[in-house]
Amino acid sequence: MPDRLPPPEDDAPETIRDLLSYRIHRLANALSRGAALRYRREFGVSLMEWRILALLGAFAPMTLKRLAREAGLDKSQASRAVAGLVARGLVLRQPGEGDGREVALRLSPAGGRLQQGLMRAARERDAAFRAALGVAERAAFSAALDRLEAEARRLAGVPPPPRRGEAERDEG
Repeated sequence: MPDRLPPPEDDAPETIRDLLSYRIHRLANALSRGAALRYRREFGVSLMEWRILALLGAFAPMTLKRLAREAGLDKSQASRAVAGLVARGLVLRQPGEGDGREVALRLSPAGGRLQQGLMRAARERDAAFRAALGVAERAAFSAALDRLEAEARRLAGVPPPPRRGEAERDEG
């Protein structure tokens, strides 16, 4: 890993608007607002519900704890959102394979159809964002995001996520 040097003085942020973390936060908020509006208007789901449906569509079965962690929600937020999706017939709760207290979450057939439409819309949005950058810019941006996430995790004392293709262990 290259040595970390402080930015040159002429590159130092002057106000909060110049902080890299603030700029990323504003970008993330803008991306989320746009997604939330589209998914609510076209599919009748909140951004939180969309994330849950997308995660279950890709990684089911999942426990509530793992789903909450993957979605970046606290367990009570995830529980309320899942309860609403269960009530609407989009998510199924089934006994887990091991512990009898564990509940495995997966999409119902209706939830699967909705998730496919949501993913189609998400891919359209993603393609528009990717098109705003050239091929080299996309590669550099992706590498920069990976490095920034790793540094943010290091500073917070959070272990790195499992690599793609590795199974993530569910801790209870």
